[in-house]
Order: sequence, then structure tokens, then C-alpha cells
Amino acid sequence: MAKKSIADVDVRGKTVLMRVDFNVPQDDSGAITDDRRIRMALPSIESVLARGGKLILMSHLGQPKTVEPAFTLKPAAECLSKLLNKPVAFAIDTVGPDAKSKSAALVEGGVLLLENLRFNSGEKKGDAEFAGQLASMADIYCNDAFGTCHRTDASMVAVPKAMGAKPKVTGFLVAREIQYLSDTLSAPKRPFVAIVGGKKVSDKINVINNLLNICDSVLIGGAMAYTFSLAEGGKVGNSFVEKDKVDLAKELIAKAGKKLVLPIDTHCGDAFSGDCNKLVVKGGEVPDGWEGFDIGPETAKQYSEIVRNAMTIVWNGPMGVFEMPPFDAGTRAVAEAVAQSKGTSIIGGGDSAAAIEQFGLADQVTHVSTGGGASLAMLEGQKFEAVELLD
Repeated sequence: MAKKSIADVDVRGKTVLMRVDFNVPQDDSGAITDDRRIRMALPSIESVLARGGKLILMSHLGQPKTVEPAFTLKPAAECLSKLLNKPVAFAIDTVGPDAKSKSAALVEGGVLLLENLRFNSGEKKGDAEFAGQLASMADIYCNDAFGTCHRTDASMVAVPKAMGAKPKVTGFLVAREIQYLSDTLSAPKRPFVAIVGGKKVSDKINVINNLLNICDSVLIGGAMAYTFSLAEGGKVGNSFVEKDKVDLAKELIAKAGKKLVLPIDTHCGDAFSGDCNKLVVKGGEVPDGWEGFDIGPETAKQYSEIVRNAMTIVWNGPMGVFEMPPFDAGTRAVAEAVAQSKGTSIIGGGDSAAAIEQFGLADQVTHVSTGGGASLAMLEGQKFEAVELLD
């Protein structure tokens, strides 16, 4: 899926319209509590500015239904200004008079951030007129917002369409995500091992199905393991299960054969608390009144051995309640095995990315995806129109 990147186009004296993902967490006062997504966009931003381009940035923040001051992107403009150590202009609208006048006034090396795209109803509707007004401001379109690549919002699909024959390229962040989540998975070095966790089988059914077709082993953890356990006739106590997905779990077990690896023991508690009473039992033997919160130590050992010997690893979803010690042990053991592996290791965003960061191992894996929903969709084998449209 080779695509031209922002490095492949001459930007000097030209205006680049770049879709970024500044959907950052904020506290009640509006202060940004984690600027990682802004920092991740810096290489693409700095590439344009250093080469004499004029840059217009656009992003969404949250899910406002109309103009809601709590979702303004002004704090993001201020954060970016500090990171770049230069002024960042901010438009109080998206395609209105302020955006148009400030974009027209941009000089080489100048940068402007538009107000929240979702303040305009045309964004979620994929409105062609709204997209046309955005496209008219620029000479080049750049998509560096992987977290929304699976969506068909105007800024992702209608805007590149409206650019016509003008260059439409990836930013460095999206290029890297495509390289690992698409290209690596299409021709993996083997053994190829997938680790799939999280709460619900229903959330990951398409991922598991797709990975079973291309992987050598799919290791299951998290609360979804208890639905599989029930499907095998096991006891799950008070563990979370999707009873309406038991037949689906049976089908997956039958289809997968030895490829699907399920926990052989479970770390249980009698209450959702780190200081509850604890018990380790064999898989499928959770007593009444107890709840499974993590894979057990024997499973962690087995999974770690499989992972350490893999040449391609993709991980999406924790093994247990990793935010609450001691039920972080299984996720931590798997994370350490991924870090120790000599293979290509891809962390598929969301809670897996949070866990690898929490354990201080992010710099010891090959790639940590920035898009939870988008990485999940790509692992399902979906095609993204927002990416297909690019040069």
C-alpha cells in the first residue's frame, strides 16, 4: 500500500492543509493532560515549516453536536506553539471569515490551526460543500490523522476528493502506521503470533477471524477468555461473560484448532479490588462467588515463551485488569516477552498501548499504534477510503 508522503512533495511557498489528530485528553479546566498526539504530529509539521511551506492544521476534539466552548482547540494551538517554540495562529471558525483571512495571511514557515472541525455539521456528514471550502484554502492535502483513518468524515474523504489533481499525501505518522499495520501483516515473518485480549469477544470477533487466517497462533486473554471457557463447558463463577456469544466462541474454537490458545489458569478475586481475597485456579474452574481478573502464572509463562520465539507479533487488548495490581501481572509478563522478542512487534493502540507505556516498555517494541479504533479496523482487514484516496 505504498503512498507518497509529505517528504515527496515540494512545499516551498505552497499551502499545505494537514489533517492531524489533536483529540487530546483535557481536565475540567480545559488544560491538556496528555500531549502525546500533538507531539506525534511534530515530524510532519516541522517538515513543512522547515521547507518554507505554509501550514493549515485541522482536527476534531471530542464529540460536540454544535459549537461547544469546552471542546475548543485553542489549548492545542497554545500547546503546539510551545512545542514548536514559535507562534501558532488560531482561527475561531473552520471555513468562516476568520479562517479565510488568517489562511490568506500565512507566510512561508507560518502555521494556522482551525477551530474544531466538528463545530461544523458538515464534518460528520461528509458534506461536499464544506469540504470544498476547506480544500480551496490549500495547494496540497496531507493526512496525518491515523486515529480517524477508518472514518468517512469530510476532512478525511470529501476534502481529498475536492482537492482534485492537487497532491494528496500521507504524513509521517500515517505512513508509519501503514508500513506496520498493513504492509508487515501482509507478508509477516514466521512464526506470526497474535495476542488478543480485552473484555468482549463481540468487539474483537472480526479481528480474531482475520488473524486466524494469517497467524500461526492467536493467544486469548482478558475477560473474553471466560466466554471461550463457558463455550468449552467450564465454570466461570462471577466472571464477565457474553452468554449470547457462546455459540460464536464454539465456532471459533472449532475453526481454529490448535491455532487458538486459551488460558490454562486464572487469577481470581472475590471483589473488584486490589486488596480482595485472591485465588489461582485451573482454566474453566472459577468457583462461585469468585471472578477472573487476569490470566494465571502458568498461562503467563506459556504465552511468554510463545511470544519470545515469534518473528512477528501483533498485540491488541490486555490480559487482565492491568490498571489494578496484582492483576497486572499477566499483562506485564506478556509485555516483557514482547519487548524481549527479536521479531517485529506491533502494539495495536488502545489499552495495549496504555499498558506498554505504563510498564515503561514502549521504546523496546517496534511500533505502538496511535489509533485504537483504526488499528482494530486494519487488523480486521478493512480497507480505508481515506487512505485509498491518497497518491
